Amino acid sequence: MSIARSLNCDGRHGAGLALAVLLLLLPVLGGQGLNLAWRYERAAVAAGQWWRFVTCHLVHLDAAHALLNAVGLALLWALFARAYSWWQWGLALGASIAATGIGFWFFSTQLVWYVGASGVLHGVFACGCIAMLRQRDRIGLIAAVIFAGKLLYEQWQGPLPFESVDMVVTVVHLYGAIGGAAMGLLLRGRGQQLY
Repeated sequence: MSIARSLNCDGRHGAGLALAVLLLLLPVLGGQGLNLAWRYERAAVAAGQWWRFVTCHLVHLDAAHALLNAVGLALLWALFARAYSWWQWGLALGASIAATGIGFWFFSTQLVWYVGASGVLHGVFACGCIAMLRQRDRIGLIAAVIFAGKLLYEQWQGPLPFESVDMVVTVVHLYGAIGGAAMGLLLRGRGQQLY
């Protein structure tokens, strides 16, 4: 098996990863204007700009933030890309986006604005862990336990010690994970049952 295949970067999977990374990095070129037009802003959504529920996940604080999310995406891709079909991953992304939007609107009413892909990436992580659990993969069990611990820590203590306290909206990680996990439970994985 080639290294590219073992990292889920061969053929169509490699092209898919490149496209996904570009979707995270290219909006940086739009600068502050694009950031302001696409970020989640509660007042703008209330005025009818509902697309911000989706576009906020494509814009970032700066290039370093976008690059960090792109690296996170590449790592998740290496772990989980083949766990589901393309359309199933689309459903998982949609569920994560929907869960973050619902969470923002109904449960985080104090949140004025948000940018970044971390909520969606947490949804991908949750959905991928469920696929690995269905395959009875011990690494999946370990990943799921660590992931759940991270989410619990963030909800009680705030951002992890190495994260910027002022800029990380940890509740979005929970919202995305809930959406991804819900879709993971609905999708038929390559295995048959959970532990």
